[in-house]
Formats: sequence, structure tokens, C-alpha cells
Amino acid sequence: MEIKIGTQLELEPTYTERVEKFLCKVVEQNENIIYIDYPINVATKKTAFLIDGSEFRASFRTGDKQSFAFSTEVIGRKAGNIPMIMLHCPKEDDFIKIQRREYVRVETPVDIAIQFKDYKYQLVTSDISAGGLAVILKGAITFQDGDEVRLTIVLPYANGDVKYVITDATVVRIFEKDNKKIATIQLTDTDDVDQQHIVRFCFERQLVNRRKEINPFDA
Repeated sequence: MEIKIGTQLELEPTYTERVEKFLCKVVEQNENIIYIDYPINVATKKTAFLIDGSEFRASFRTGDKQSFAFSTEVIGRKAGNIPMIMLHCPKEDDFIKIQRREYVRVETPVDIAIQFKDYKYQLVTSDISAGGLAVILKGAITFQDGDEVRLTIVLPYANGDVKYVITDATVVRIFEKDNKKIATIQLTDTDDVDQQHIVRFCFERQLVNRRKEINPFDA
């Protein structure tokens, strides 16, 4: 996918305990390489020196106001009138269109533990976002609509890392769909780092789902 010269990219480190954002501009693009100027750390306003091999989630907006994101990594740097950093540019199929909603919800199974009073349930989600999730209920449960619960969400990443997000939540609604009992749950006390973990997990799963749609026999 061609990104216009001058387009602003927002970079977020893919695997880190800190929430960081960097802004930069596209200076050149040549096949599978994007050349950017040295990025600025949004929080400190200082120039950032990215290490070769560092992985990021990059996002940008096109001239017609559409937003896209893609996974990338630093592959080198180039000297010139403007010192540039080289980023890997994936194939167009690996670009994800960002929906203009607060959080993107992805249909994917995730192991989750729900603690309610003295009861603990080991269940699996049907979908997840950084704002909430839907859980497939099994057997008898004691919580109801409006109850406060404690969640432990297991997030397995593509690189083999596993993050555990522990957060308070509220049961919004319990209902039946396609002969399954479902509970929708809203996250109520998720810190910035844990929320970022969920956002990155959802982005990875979006990418996997996109590839399966394009190449169903490779899945």
C-alpha cells in the first residue's frame, strides 16, 4: 500500500510494559520500505532514537479521512539531508482499516476467569475489545445483570508472550443466542498499560482473521 509523502504516522511499541506514542512523517517509500524522519515522543516532546529490530504498531489517516494500521519494525537508517529511519512496509493485505469506534471488537476465543464473591468460573470469550467482552457461559452461574465481578484475562500474543490482565468489570446483560448463554461484560477499572495490551492483542487477531479471509486454505 502506498502511503503519501508527508503523511503523519503514529507509532506505538508492540511489546512493552510502558505506554508510549511517537509521531513522525513519511519522507520516502520504496517498495517494502518506508522512510520516516526521526520521531518525537508525544509525552516528552523529545526526539526518539529507535533501535533496529524494534517492533511497532503504526497508524495513519488518508486524505479521505480513512484510518489504517499495520505492524512494522525498524530495519535500519539512511543518511542524507534529512536523517531517516527505515521501517518495513507489509503487503496491502496486512493493513487493517480502523473502525471509527471507541474500541474495535474482535471475535476470538480468549480464556478468562470470572471471580464473583466466593465463586470463580473458568470460561471462554466469544469476542473482546479494550472496553469489554462477551463470554460464553457454561453450567450454573451466580452473577446477574449489574453485578460487579473481577476478571483475569489471558492474552496470548503471536510472538509467544502471554499477558494477564486483571481488572474489575460489570455484568451488563445475560442472554441467549444461537442456543448459547452469553454474558456481556464492561471493563470498569483497566489501567492504561492493560488497556494497551488488549488493544494490541485485538489488532493481532484482526490481522490473523484478515489473512484467513483472504487465504482460507492457508488457515
